[in-house]
Amino acid sequence: MTHKNIIKNTEHSHSFWALFKQALSGKVKVDLTKGSIGVAAFLLAVPMVLEMAMESIFAIVDIFFVSFLGSQAVAVVGLTEAVLTILYAVSIGLSMGITAMIARRIGEGNNVKANQAAGQALWIGLVVALLVAFIGLTMADDILRFMGAEEEVLALGSQYTTIMLSGSITILYLFLINAIFRGAGDASIAMRSLWLANGINIVLDPMLIFGLGPFPEMGVTGAAVATNIGRGIGVIYQLYHLRHHFGRITLGLNDLKPRFRVMLNLVKVSLGGIMQFLVATASWVILVRIVATYGSSAVAGYTIAIRIVLFTILPAWGLSNAVATLVGQNLGAGLPERAEKSVWKVAKYNVIFMLAVAVIFIVFATPIVHLFTSDPEVISNAVNCLRYIAYGYGFYGLGMIVVQAFNGAGDTMTPTKINMICFWLLQIPLAYGLAAIFGFGPNGVYWAIMFSQSFMALVGVIWFRRGSWKVKQI
Repeated sequence: MTHKNIIKNTEHSHSFWALFKQALSGKVKVDLTKGSIGVAAFLLAVPMVLEMAMESIFAIVDIFFVSFLGSQAVAVVGLTEAVLTILYAVSIGLSMGITAMIARRIGEGNNVKANQAAGQALWIGLVVALLVAFIGLTMADDILRFMGAEEEVLALGSQYTTIMLSGSITILYLFLINAIFRGAGDASIAMRSLWLANGINIVLDPMLIFGLGPFPEMGVTGAAVATNIGRGIGVIYQLYHLRHHFGRITLGLNDLKPRFRVMLNLVKVSLGGIMQFLVATASWVILVRIVATYGSSAVAGYTIAIRIVLFTILPAWGLSNAVATLVGQNLGAGLPERAEKSVWKVAKYNVIFMLAVAVIFIVFATPIVHLFTSDPEVISNAVNCLRYIAYGYGFYGLGMIVVQAFNGAGDTMTPTKINMICFWLLQIPLAYGLAAIFGFGPNGVYWAIMFSQSFMALVGVIWFRRGSWKVKQI
């Protein structure tokens, strides 16, 4: 290697690490509507990927420690999480509308209206959280029965489900406030809030589950308590940064004054996102219900595999969230072609990443699952689920980016239509047919997931290339 090449490589290395540090710190604010798209995407994606990785670690940590309590305890977490996916759907749907609106206002240079939108988002989150908490306090047992829980699982998990649903405000605010930061381009603050929440959860989980030190032994209920404490402290950190002058959003008392027109507009933009994820998560709930007919071991295996999948899907969602912010701000600045270029560039990175993960899952599925359970029947279900879903990872990587580009533009109804076609008209009938009619059992469900998600990517690309999202007004 020549002296010039060594200098050139050193400069590239220094540039990469400088950008990486800048992305983590968030101290230098970058105009996402100018300059290199790759640099803008990198500065957004790094903290967003790490943010989503932290969110997925919540699920992985809980299921890791709970797995020591047996397959019934794992089934409690799996069935409750299947119900909570509906709450996640509402949270993510609202987040899409919030991110799109904040990004559009920031792109227009209107920080006053961006602050007002952020204030109204907090009110919307509070109303939803109170409704979910009421459901959790009064209907936890009925919910578990509806999901097909066996009596032993019901006795073990009622309190866990009650606590998780009653503490829903921590889930909602983590999603909604981070959506505010992401829309403004302040992704590093969102990332740090989940670092804090996750760190606390990791420490408290084994202490409260197994009764280490001065803490009481709470079993699976301890996982719920630890998770809500960790998320609650993360929310306090978020609110502190919303109030103080650390980013583009600075929330004052005047911004918290109820503005029903702004709330209505936020809900209107978010409605497509909520419907889009309700369609998707309703499909997931039905899939869990189909798997539950094959016993607790099948549910436990499915739960473990999906948690592992989320560990890779959510970081990829971080890249997708970066696309949403880039699209929103560039459309706000009147630069639709730059918005489209951003989508294709990040999509390439995401596909490469997901294909690499797919190879790891296909080759090393068994040792990965062994980290979570030693039950042979659970291992068999989890390994099959992990491998079959991984076969479609390349398509997932592309589809996630394209669909989130629609959301960043405020066109949340198009992904809703795509989801209805791919999940309700394809995934559910295919899963039931393969599992029950053709006799493939849980494996039929796993194949249905792979086929429907891959088909969704193809439909999404065709719809995206039409370009109607470029003229969406919000």
